[in-house]
Amino acid sequence: MNRPGPTLLSRLASSRIAIEAVEPTVDGGRFAAKAIVGEPFRVEADIFCDGHEAIAAALLFRRRGGSGWAETPMRHLGNDRWRGTLVFEEPGPYEFAILSWRDLFATWRLDTAKKHEAGQSIALELEEGRGLAQQALELQDGASREERRALEVLLEEMAVSASEGDRLAVLMSEDMAVFMRRLGPRANLTRSDTSFPVFVDREKAAFSAWYELFPRSQSDDPQRHGTFDDVIRRLPYVRGLGFDVLYFPPIHPIGRTNRKGRNNALHAGPDDPGSPYAIGSEEGGHDAIHPEFGTFDDFARLVEAARNHGLEIALDFAIQCSPDHPWIREHPEWFDWRPDGTIKFAENPPKKYEDIVNVHFYRQALPGLWHALRDVVLFWLARGVRIFRVDNPHTKPLPFWEWLIEEVRAVDPGVIFLSEAFTRPKMMKRLAKVGFNQSYSYFTWRNTKQELTEYLSELTREECRHYMRPNFFVNTPDINPFYLQTSGRAGFQVRLFLAATLGGNYGVYSGFELCEAEALPGREEYLNSEKYEIRAWDWDRAGNIKTDIAFVNRLRRENPALRQFTNLKFYNAWNDSILYYGKFTDDLSNFLLFAVNLDPHNPQGAHFEVPLWEFGLPDDATIEAEDLVTGEPFAWTGKMQHMFFDPRQRTYMAWRLIAPGGRR
Repeated sequence: MNRPGPTLLSRLASSRIAIEAVEPTVDGGRFAAKAIVGEPFRVEADIFCDGHEAIAAALLFRRRGGSGWAETPMRHLGNDRWRGTLVFEEPGPYEFAILSWRDLFATWRLDTAKKHEAGQSIALELEEGRGLAQQALELQDGASREERRALEVLLEEMAVSASEGDRLAVLMSEDMAVFMRRLGPRANLTRSDTSFPVFVDREKAAFSAWYELFPRSQSDDPQRHGTFDDVIRRLPYVRGLGFDVLYFPPIHPIGRTNRKGRNNALHAGPDDPGSPYAIGSEEGGHDAIHPEFGTFDDFARLVEAARNHGLEIALDFAIQCSPDHPWIREHPEWFDWRPDGTIKFAENPPKKYEDIVNVHFYRQALPGLWHALRDVVLFWLARGVRIFRVDNPHTKPLPFWEWLIEEVRAVDPGVIFLSEAFTRPKMMKRLAKVGFNQSYSYFTWRNTKQELTEYLSELTREECRHYMRPNFFVNTPDINPFYLQTSGRAGFQVRLFLAATLGGNYGVYSGFELCEAEALPGREEYLNSEKYEIRAWDWDRAGNIKTDIAFVNRLRRENPALRQFTNLKFYNAWNDSILYYGKFTDDLSNFLLFAVNLDPHNPQGAHFEVPLWEFGLPDDATIEAEDLVTGEPFAWTGKMQHMFFDPRQRTYMAWRLIAPGGRR
């Protein structure tokens, strides 16, 4: 029988403290959990030891790869569960670990207090307590001069105290407890087996409102291609609606070979502009601007003008090429070729995309293509773009994204990548793990109360909440949902309100505010799609919902509860057509309730519960509230109330509850 040697046995014997079930971690620390600058990042773990002695715990944290660790205490929640909170001041990669130890002084305090209360002699215990304090003074080299002197003063005070009661009072004082928590001896000091990565983003990664438009349609004349100057003239409109991210499809030169015509026709007319996703022509590729838009100087003016309006520009990063892209001529090894020597067009059988070809990422394309694509992102980053919506990332290698995002973050940790991946759920989540800051989701197709409740519960309660931040786009140039095609104006209000109040990030594609729903028969696609032609819109046409959009974006700006995502809570409303939910800050100073009539065609009513219990109030209590739609104050008395709304007048309700003693 093999027996452990004395060194190993000593090490095993000292490992008395267990640290388990650490959260948030992603795949055991393989990937980083996500945090936001300035927002509390809560870490929890099960921490326990044999026996009845008191233990203590702390979080260690630092910038990833840094030389020194900072420390902050954890507190016991009950049932051996501990929590600590970190607040990061700058974006970038960080890591944390957990420390725990037997707290000899805390154990001494507990035991001595019990003996004293029982009337037992504590003379020896007082000597033990003094010895622990003296040990802290002698062995602690991390204390400041002020801390050491303050502890010396307490020990001197104890030395001159005549009675047991006076000495006990010194040792039991809160000042002594504070010093000993910081400086006291740490027996059986144990550290978590590993450190866990965290990536800290700027706030816009978690809280943003996107507006997508085609720059070429901003001339308000279908016969004239829009320019960056036309977009600059549209900025007050976009900001007036309350958006803070302005997103463009690709702005690069468009190829001529196999250019698509209107409604995706295989043959284009002489004036058809083609799809912006057919990137590349003799004028350049991914690092060039379509000449109809203007110059790089014009683009720089647009970026600056947007910034002055409180908007950030987001660009589409689409890794595909027109057959005319310069890369095909310069780097044929990056592409797939057929046996007859022709280039292989993009396919998703039985669909074919004759106007584009795909790159491949391995064989002779590695590492040249990877470096070129990274340099494309850095090229636009140098021109003021810090947000990229990535087209179909699930069709490109996961190792490539992990590498590219890391490379870009080394230059600017504030860059945001949005994953446009409507695909299998595990792939969507893996893309979030490898570094995408935001993710498209299935929200676009979740319409019923059960669907929305189940899906949002998954996103806000399950492990993916630590790494996946959904962006609830209500529509896209590619997706004209059936719900919107058939629901009329009320349906657009419903989907807008759900996206803006359920999600931290949400987005609309222009035309949504006009309730544009004309579709190709039987398909979730727009008729006369802007992907293939220049459109001109009447931005004030009857039936628009611009007022609703401005309202929900103002609601988001003014209410801290809406800046969070995982604080979502569903409440009881007894009607399957009414979704009823709340969001609130930890201190309940901002407590919002929302109700949405999911039926865009019929009035609906329901009895519902006002969550008085969240404020510690009895079921028959009265609570003050405000109707956020009308601005009217009122009060509810009693937990059970009733709501009723007709979608022809209102599809949503929003209330603010005011905590007892709180301010209106």
